[in-house]
Amino acid sequence: MLATVRRGDTLLADRAYDSNALREHLAQRGARGQIKPMAGRVIALSFNRRIYKKRNAVERFFNKLKHFRAVATRYDKRDDNFLASVQLASLRIWMRFNESVA
Repeated sequence: MLATVRRGDTLLADRAYDSNALREHLAQRGARGQIKPMAGRVIALSFNRRIYKKRNAVERFFNKLKHFRAVATRYDKRDDNFLASVQLASLRIWMRFNESVA
């Protein structure tokens, strides 16, 4: 996946990926890393909290998506059927989140 990172891209990752080697690799490719630094880092690195919150929202969405058994176990073996399962599960998550309270 790192091979697809190009100049000007931003890689969003959680603390587990906070390493100097990864940051150097991204810098060589002309990309930036929005990675929350580990608490034990000697030199504190800056990161954009607003962008990091959006990464967290995407991570929570995938966690909700995995609660659908057909998606989590990849019940449908054909790509088109699996994509339809993911789309239906995503729609149900979206509808639950945006349902009217009136």
